[in-house]
Amino acid sequence: MSKVSDKLIRVLRDKKTVVTKAFFWKIPHDSGRVDIRLKVGRYKKPDNPFDPEVPESFEPKSELTFDEKEFESLITFLQENYEPFKKGFKAFIPVDRPFTPENAEQVKKLFAVPDRASLIEFIFNKEIIPEDLSLALENVRRKKAINEYEHMLREDLVENNWQKWFEDNTWVLGSEFVRVLDERHIDVQNISDFLMQAYDGFVDVVEIKRPEGRLHFWSPIRDHGNLVPSSDLTKAITQAARYIFEVEREANSIKFLDRVGGVRTVKPRGILIFGRSANWRNDENESYRILNSSYHNLTIMTYDHVLERAKRMVGYDC
Repeated sequence: MSKVSDKLIRVLRDKKTVVTKAFFWKIPHDSGRVDIRLKVGRYKKPDNPFDPEVPESFEPKSELTFDEKEFESLITFLQENYEPFKKGFKAFIPVDRPFTPENAEQVKKLFAVPDRASLIEFIFNKEIIPEDLSLALENVRRKKAINEYEHMLREDLVENNWQKWFEDNTWVLGSEFVRVLDERHIDVQNISDFLMQAYDGFVDVVEIKRPEGRLHFWSPIRDHGNLVPSSDLTKAITQAARYIFEVEREANSIKFLDRVGGVRTVKPRGILIFGRSANWRNDENESYRILNSSYHNLTIMTYDHVLERAKRMVGYDC
């Protein structure tokens, strides 16, 4: 049960034939809760004298009634938007309450402008984003990439998925690499996963194999008690070595130099990412160290080695 109690009426505008009024009233409930209602109406004035406290005695031209929640939202909307809108701002971010979904949309629109170069120059020159915040944003982005990487490790994904991830996150391969080259073709017969530009300006090769599937790192049969690479790993090493050799052969090729954007080729090196090592024993880790030491221009890493490097680079354990 409820009943209408206190009323408050305010004339917002009084014209010759029409009056606009705001009408407050309270509705107390037996539970003790009190609801507040707001009605805003525009009414025709009657020909005869009228009681100004009774807007319902007028003939309504239009009426709108807000419940308490709607009214509170309206107050917030007016408080936040009236003055900025009056000054000509159709989109803005209130400093005292910046972290809302609506404000996020405004920020996205700002950073979605087509002229990215001018946007970056503007942000940098005006020091809009402080250096420490910029570094923090990059660190968060990398942590998100690591979480995605761990999720991918739990799935049996094919090489294409991993190629895309490494292309988007070349930072995990180390600071010696500057960028992924647009060209992957070494020649008509050899197509690498990635041709990279190293920090010294020369071409290097990155080859990846899916971490799971039926590929094994170590052979199940030891040689004189020593762990040796599996046939799968041997094939992958041979393929990576072939790519390195073919890239070096193209060192004086004008066509190849043109396809890789002028990045020079001198004694290319390679990285092979193959298999898992999360559950390796001590002898497997030792054998891996010995295996890597036998190659002067090729580094072999497992997907777990890449993960560990990435975590150390961002300074946290997922």
